[in-house]
Amino acid sequence: MRARSVGLQLDYVPVVLIVMNVFYAGAAYPAGAAADHINRRTLLLLGLALLIAADLELAFAASPLIMFVGTAFWGLHMGFTQGLLLKLVADTAPAELLGTGFGIFNLVSGGALLLASVIAGSLWNSLCPRATFLAGAVFGAIAAIVLLASRRQRK
Repeated sequence: MRARSVGLQLDYVPVVLIVMNVFYAGAAYPAGAAADHINRRTLLLLGLALLIAADLELAFAASPLIMFVGTAFWGLHMGFTQGLLLKLVADTAPAELLGTGFGIFNLVSGGALLLASVIAGSLWNSLCPRATFLAGAVFGAIAAIVLLASRRQRK
């Protein structure tokens, strides 16, 4: 919908998903390898920074090209976070409850995605597309702040 709102012709809208998935796939392996050697919180913060960058690009995109840059950042965010989140579940759940841990993770993720979609749709319809992506950037920033605050408390 955002691609159409910045002037991308309907025939080219599927290219948005292709761009996102190319960047997602391209980042997933290097990010996964980095997770074996770099602090996972640092990688998660990098993923959140990419999400914030994607949302800001998409919020202020005035052309299809800028929208594609935001989409590329979104794919990079997915590449840096999705495998890492699963690794965090695998590392923290007891071996005898690993399946339960993944089930709970997917339940909570699905509920959060549903809530996020309702909020995004409400903002899109009641305000404007820009509000949807600005809210996403704010939620990403809040998540990063909470992650940083929890790191300081543990020290």
